Amino acid sequence: MSDKNKQTTEELLCPIRHLMGIFSGKWKLPIVCILSGETPLRYSTIKRKLGDITNVMLAQSLKELEAAGVIHREQYNEVPPRVEYNLTEKGKNILPILAQLAGWAAEDMQEAASCGVLCNKCQSVS
Repeated sequence: MSDKNKQTTEELLCPIRHLMGIFSGKWKLPIVCILSGETPLRYSTIKRKLGDITNVMLAQSLKELEAAGVIHREQYNEVPPRVEYNLTEKGKNILPILAQLAGWAAEDMQEAASCGVLCNKCQSVS
């Protein structure tokens, strides 16, 4: 590998590590996808759409995404308390990139296993 290519690779590693620091784990990207609509969602709706996530993991993932500035948490002082989540501008900025990755993955899934695409959102991307 030439010095020029090595430098480019090293320059890419830092942003990739930063990206993985924000979105690492099984649940963060699916949470971002679920929150991609314009309507803020409540915790219970997010949990229901994700399926088999635990309360601890969902709470932790939401806190980490909020700390990274990807999602916004709005708590309403009502009885019972109501909390809603939505994407920030920073979170919305990654949606086109996720759409490209989903398109790539949908093609790869069809080529690799002839299994087709599993969900309606994924089908609309391909």
